[in-house]
Amino acid sequence: MKNDITFKELKQSGYTDKTINQEIQANLIAKIKAKEPVFEGLWGYEDSVVPQLKKAILAGHHINLLGLRGQAKTRIARSMVNLLDEYMPIVKGSEINDSPFQPISKFARDLITELGDETPISWIHRSNRFFEKLATPDVNVADLIGDIDPIKAATLKLPYSDERVLHYGMIPRANRSIFVLNELPDLQARIQVSLFNILQEGDIQIRGFQLRMPLDIQFVFTANPEDYTNRGSIVTPLKDRIGSQIFTHYPKTIELAKHITEQEAQISAEDKSQIQIPDLAKNLLEEVAFAARDSEYVDAKSGVSARLTISAMENLIAAAKLRLIENDSEKTSVRLLDFMSIIPSITGKIELVYEGEQEGADYVAKILIDKAVMTQFESIFPRISKLEKEGIKTPYTDLIKWFNKNHLELNYTDTDEEFYTKLNSINPLVTIVEENASELSAEDQKFCKELVLWALTISKKLDKSENSSTYTFDSAGIGQFFRD
Repeated sequence: MKNDITFKELKQSGYTDKTINQEIQANLIAKIKAKEPVFEGLWGYEDSVVPQLKKAILAGHHINLLGLRGQAKTRIARSMVNLLDEYMPIVKGSEINDSPFQPISKFARDLITELGDETPISWIHRSNRFFEKLATPDVNVADLIGDIDPIKAATLKLPYSDERVLHYGMIPRANRSIFVLNELPDLQARIQVSLFNILQEGDIQIRGFQLRMPLDIQFVFTANPEDYTNRGSIVTPLKDRIGSQIFTHYPKTIELAKHITEQEAQISAEDKSQIQIPDLAKNLLEEVAFAARDSEYVDAKSGVSARLTISAMENLIAAAKLRLIENDSEKTSVRLLDFMSIIPSITGKIELVYEGEQEGADYVAKILIDKAVMTQFESIFPRISKLEKEGIKTPYTDLIKWFNKNHLELNYTDTDEEFYTKLNSINPLVTIVEENASELSAEDQKFCKELVLWALTISKKLDKSENSSTYTFDSAGIGQFFRD
């Protein structure tokens, strides 16, 4: 924290007063010239959103980030704080961050007139120059702009005609700062109208007070295009006053999606040391989200948030951790069976169309997992033929024959040694993995053994039944015989 100084000392220090646009632009230019990352953690936006953000900032525009849920819109807005100077001087005691060089409130003007160079100056950190408000239907003009404060009037014994009786709302208090208004279409149209002059001319009006207050604010709005029809819209004159509208998007590749999930998932260092996550398991997790975005059961207009895979990863880790606790073990690896624990993360993150509602959320979640399994399976192993000609051997013939005489029970709570001993006892399964996945890591090869069995059940070459803790794999059509 910087110590208070006087206005005279501030001028002697060589400090140059800047608008917030000039400040952000100067810091952006400095980072670009120094080859420093400007917006960190925005995976997949390097060639799309980030260049547009830089241009909008250099143009001095207010920004509207338009995109579906879970596309890092709020994260982008918050990252702009790093483009502010570390500390900014204000007239001490000012409610609206008055610059001593260009005071705009009566309090600051009167204080500087009275004290001149001896006016006390305090400093605020850039972390306190970020204001964020979620637009909800109950937000009113007083919240955003301000209102008359009768208590202040009575305490100071001032008439209501005196500017000092005003209570400033969030926007005036965000003077010389970044103000983010999330979900803009949810803001009632009459409230949106109150922003017109602030964006364009700097005028604000509170209960009949016509104040000329050239507020210096960097506005960032966020909006979901689905909200335009479901809940509201951005009124045209307001859209006209927002300089740049930037579209966000979901990650286009599995690798980018994995980076986002790894960055955002809340996993402790202890869990990371005890629980191994095969790369194939990470890929499969992201494939579930990709499958959801393409699914006929899921409302594409609503979107499938990146929070789905983040929450699902945390549930995967929780399933493995529970196994460690129940077995009193020290280490384990995420299994394909653990993916049943991510169903709550899926059902809470997707909006279903009519057909999906008819099928049920849990059923749709299992379909998405199955589709992801097949995508991963077919990227490694030969496709499973729907029809097989008699006498012609396929890569899976021996494995299917093994199940004609045997069945396999895999339990969630098995220790790793018990679990993989069961899988390794199936020689045809071991052979298939060795022939097709030998270049993968040992952990991925273990995961592949489950992947093959799962794919065969999806393709109806094997039967699969489940209860609260056990999966049983049988020969197709005779599974009930073993269960009875």
